[in-house]
Amino acid sequence: MLRLRVGDSLLVFDGEGNEYAATISGIGKSSATLRVDSKTASKTESGLRVHLVQGISRGERMDFVVQKATELGVKRITPVLTEHGVVKLDALRAEKRRDHWQKVAASACEQSGRVRLPLVDTPIPLKAWFGNKPEQVDAELILKPGAATSLARIDAPETKVCVLIGPEGGFSDIEYEDAFVAGFRPVSLGPRVLRTETAAVAALAILQSMWGDLG
Repeated sequence: MLRLRVGDSLLVFDGEGNEYAATISGIGKSSATLRVDSKTASKTESGLRVHLVQGISRGERMDFVVQKATELGVKRITPVLTEHGVVKLDALRAEKRRDHWQKVAASACEQSGRVRLPLVDTPIPLKAWFGNKPEQVDAELILKPGAATSLARIDAPETKVCVLIGPEGGFSDIEYEDAFVAGFRPVSLGPRVLRTETAAVAALAILQSMWGDLG
């Protein structure tokens, strides 16, 4: 916006899936006034609906995951507190972190050209999330090093997939058992153990490449 002037044209989005052609009609010290000229058709939203359930990692790693997941078209991000996770949040801090991550997602939407903001949930303990899972999806997957099935070899979901990824320390045996009871299928990303932020990017890129809009 700093390089734009009155009369310049640009595209704006409302976060709900709508994009508009607009013209700058005024610029103040910390704000700008736009004239909306027309609604445009956006082609930046993937038809594959991906819900990322991500074990919370420390500092900028979680920001990185939220940013890259947004760029890769994820529709919903649920940060979860796990047994091996080092991040501990009370109710107030959890809400503040959610607000921060939602802003990270909004910035990533602007950069990538997306017009619909992904939903970022308030952090919740993984066990509590298992007890209150949202509606059924076509595929429920949990990344597990050494799993017999590769993510790239699962059957194609019709429209929805939920992928569960652990924090720096991975999931505990009990958490894996809970996931299996909840209907999650263990899958791997290959022979190497990836960092949590790398695993998220790799998994989402594979899903979008195989069944989304990166293929």
